Amino acid sequence: MKLHYLQHVPFEGIGAIGQWAEASGFGISRTRLFAGEKLPGIGSFDWLVVMGGPMGIHDHEAHPWLAEEKRFIQEAIDAGKTILGICLGAQLIADALGARVYPGPQKEIGWFPIRRAAGAPALIPEELVVFHWHGDTFDIPAGAARLASSEACANQGFVFNDRVVALQFHLETTPESMDALIENCAGELVAAPFVQSAEEMRSQLPNIGNINAAMANLLGQLAEQQNKAT
Repeated sequence: MKLHYLQHVPFEGIGAIGQWAEASGFGISRTRLFAGEKLPGIGSFDWLVVMGGPMGIHDHEAHPWLAEEKRFIQEAIDAGKTILGICLGAQLIADALGARVYPGPQKEIGWFPIRRAAGAPALIPEELVVFHWHGDTFDIPAGAARLASSEACANQGFVFNDRVVALQFHLETTPESMDALIENCAGELVAAPFVQSAEEMRSQLPNIGNINAAMANLLGQLAEQQNKAT
């Protein structure tokens, strides 16, 4: 099995996803869009992971590669790939599926609980404190099921066709990746109801074991689903 991921900025890699993929025997490749690298052929991978980034999905002028990336994500969906989107990646998937992406009512940065939606597939625990770093949100695409909500954001994720999963939050976060976000996006840490300070975020490092375990469980379920389909 081959997992390919799309990286939008140098400081947001796949974190704990990579650990799971290596332990599961996946080959891993990537496209660093920020560095001008070319997208692969759609037949060269089995799984696609679309990572986060501080830009918005409509920022084509500053990031012209976004238009090609959106077409690539749509092609991967149509080709029946297993796809996981994180934060910006989730928003790009929502856009590819025809849903609206727009600024949320509150920025959500730090450790806050999510709740699994009633009737949603059990890809995540019923309630979990997770790591967030986003300002935009999305509508749930037609044909998709809402996965989770939080106090600040009604649509924290969705599942489409049992093989496309979009997460507004970060289960892949490691201590190193959290520090990289704090260092590179410190200007967003302003006083707001759902924005924590760097100190508050670092004080909750013990949560990382829980979210990484939740990510491993989610990925394992996607792998089982793919095995059944084949």
